[in-house]
Amino acid sequence: MDHRQKDWPEWLASAEFAVNNKVHMATKVLPFMANYGRKLRMGGDIRKRGKVEKAMEFVERMKKVHEKAEAALKKAQEDMKRQVNKGRKETEE
Repeated sequence: MDHRQKDWPEWLASAEFAVNNKVHMATKVLPFMANYGRKLRMGGDIRKRGKVEKAMEFVERMKKVHEKAEAALKKAQEDMKRQVNKGRKETEE
């Protein structure tokens, strides 16, 4: 690796794959799953024939993924608020 990082375009796809294929700490969901409704795959033949999911089934599955991510974000927000408020004191009037 070049110490001046001139080769970053060569590593960009790998970095993007790594970020999108790791469960997000707050949402508890893979970013790729939240955006596209499926897990990120490496390699393989994208022209592979298989069962095509019906649009309404896809919509319902995506709705569930987003609800799960939203609930996880809300919980993370509440946990952070509780932690921050531990050190707060009431203001004097």
